[in-house]
Amino acid sequence: MKYLYLLLLLVPVAIGAKFLHASPILVFFISALAIVPLAGILGDATEELAIHTGPRLGGLLNATLGNAAELIITIAALRIGLLDLVKASITGSILGNILLVLGTSALLGGLRHGTQTFNRRSASGRATIMILAVIMLAIPALFFHAVEYDHRAANELSVGVAAIMIILYGLYLTYAFRFEQHIAEEAAHETPVRWSIRLSLAILVVSTIFIAWLSEILVGAVEPVVAQLGVTEFFLGVILIPIVGNVAEHVVAVEAAIKNQMELSMEISLGSSLQIALFVAPLLVFLSLFLSPEPLNLIFNRFELGALGGAVFIAALASEDGETNWLEGAELLAVYLVLAMAFFLLPV
Repeated sequence: MKYLYLLLLLVPVAIGAKFLHASPILVFFISALAIVPLAGILGDATEELAIHTGPRLGGLLNATLGNAAELIITIAALRIGLLDLVKASITGSILGNILLVLGTSALLGGLRHGTQTFNRRSASGRATIMILAVIMLAIPALFFHAVEYDHRAANELSVGVAAIMIILYGLYLTYAFRFEQHIAEEAAHETPVRWSIRLSLAILVVSTIFIAWLSEILVGAVEPVVAQLGVTEFFLGVILIPIVGNVAEHVVAVEAAIKNQMELSMEISLGSSLQIALFVAPLLVFLSLFLSPEPLNLIFNRFELGALGGAVFIAALASEDGETNWLEGAELLAVYLVLAMAFFLLPV
C-alpha cells in the first residue's frame, strides 16, 4: 500500500489547481486522487491509537472512525445540498465493499491459495445484521410511496429510523466487544507500535484537516463535471466517491486475502458495509438537520434497494459455508460491473 503514498504529491497540486481556476474536471480528479493517500494515513493513525488505548477503546475507535474519510466527503456534500450524491455514496459504499472488495479478495486470494477459509459464525452474523439494516433502509422508501409522496412524513420517519439504527449499531458493538475481546487482546499483543500517542493524534488531526479541505474542492467541482462529462451526480456518488474514500482500506482487504488471511478480509469488507449502513447513513441524517439546506432522508430509489438487497443476500450465501474460492470472487465482480453499467445508464 506504500505506493499509494506517492499520490501525496497531488495534494498541493489539487489546492493550486483550485486557486488557479483550472478546469473543473482536472480539479475534480486530482483532488479525488489526492484524498486517497490521506484516507490511508487517517486509517493508520486510527489503528495506532487503537493499539495504545487497548482492545475495548481501540475497537470503538476503529468502529467509529473506520469510514472517516468518506464521512468527511459526504459532510462537505451535505453543506452544499448535494443530497443525491450523499445517498448514492451510501449505496455505493455498501455495494463496493460486498461486491468489489470481497470479490477482488476472493478472486486473487483464490487464484493464489485455492479454497480459503474464515470464521463462518462471525461472518454469518455480520451478514445477518446487514440484511436487517437493508430492510430498515428500505422502509422509508416504501412508506414514501404508501403515503403518496408526503415528504414531510417521510423525513420524520427517516429521523426515527436513523435513531433506531444507531442504537442497533451500539448494541452490535457491545456484543462484539464482549464476545470477541480475547481475539482483540491477542491481536493487540502481536501488533508492534510504530507511532506514539502524540504523533498519532497529530497525524489524525492534520490528515482530517486536509481531507476536509480537499473534500470541499472535490464536491465543489461536482456540478461542472456533471455538466461537462454528461454523467449523473448519482453515478459519481455510487461509484467514484466510495472508492476514493475507502481505497486504502480496500487495498488492505485484498492484500490480506493474497496473504491467505481471508478472515481479516471478510472482517474489513463486511464490517465496513455494516458501519456505513448502521452508523454513517443515520449519522448523516442527523447532521443534515444542522448542516444542509434541506434534510437528508433515507428514501432510496427502487433500483438501489434491489441492488442492496441482492448484494447482502449474496454476502449471506458467501459466508454460510465458511470458505471462498476464485470463482466466487469472479461472480461477485461480475455482478458489480453489471450494476455499475446500469447505474451509469440510469436516468436520475
